[in-house]
Amino acid sequence: MPVEFGIVLPRVPEKDHNISGYMADLDILLLHLAPHIRGLWVTDHFMRNEAPVHECWTIVTTLAARYHEYQVGPIVLGQSYRNPALTAKMGATLQHLSGGRFVMGIGAGWKEDEYRAYGYEFPRTGIRIEQLEDTLEIMTRLWNEDGPVSYHGKHYHVENAYCVPRPDPAPPIMVGGGGEKTMMLAARFADWWSLPDSPVEVYADRLAVLRKHCHTIERDDDDLRKTWFGRLAVAKTEAEAEALSDGKWTRHNSLCGDPAAVIAQIRAFIELGVDYFMIQVQGQHAPDTIALLTNEVFPAFG
Repeated sequence: MPVEFGIVLPRVPEKDHNISGYMADLDILLLHLAPHIRGLWVTDHFMRNEAPVHECWTIVTTLAARYHEYQVGPIVLGQSYRNPALTAKMGATLQHLSGGRFVMGIGAGWKEDEYRAYGYEFPRTGIRIEQLEDTLEIMTRLWNEDGPVSYHGKHYHVENAYCVPRPDPAPPIMVGGGGEKTMMLAARFADWWSLPDSPVEVYADRLAVLRKHCHTIERDDDDLRKTWFGRLAVAKTEAEAEALSDGKWTRHNSLCGDPAAVIAQIRAFIELGVDYFMIQVQGQHAPDTIALLTNEVFPAFG
């Protein structure tokens, strides 16, 4: 499978607080990057202190309607934020309306301050993973069974539920996360797997766990697409690349450096089996950044 790249959109507009500025920024970015980009991805968060943040599902739906040539999806939904059956219905509808370009990224949820600020309970990790299991079970059955579907899990249930018209094909499910129990759920339910902000050594370790779980259930792990999600900072020197995020993102937790270094980092992940990189570009409107990406980094991968 060829190596592909997707852009993770920033949660806030860079110039102002309104949605028109947010979309205008993206239009400009895609004018330059379109030949190299397969998908558009949005993180699922409600707030970042006082900074303006747009809601994920609304943005994903807008992207599907506005840009007809790209895959779209959340990277990744917090399962707690939306009823699982309704989420399945929303995903089915978006799959129909987008002509099959939707990918359902979903995880257990983790951002405690956000949960509490918006009035959600924040149970311990094990409970949230059990909730994710229920969500994946409900979603998979509603998308693939004629119905009615009844399911009584530990935390969520449906009774005589239909999801008509069913999506055909069902959206790929991308499970995000690297914990042991989450990896088992990825082996059981996912079509894609995503691990955020990880250096290659951590990714290799987690991938070995995923492959172990696939082996346990007699699944060929080659059927499960491996993706990487994180920041990319490229500049003429490593110091300049790190300065794009004020030193927060470095080669130890992102793709960072001059073009040759970034290319080498990407190739190290490819050797592990990764073939899709969902990147949040640092300095994404800087002419030098765009030039290095389009002239050196992306062409290195076809």
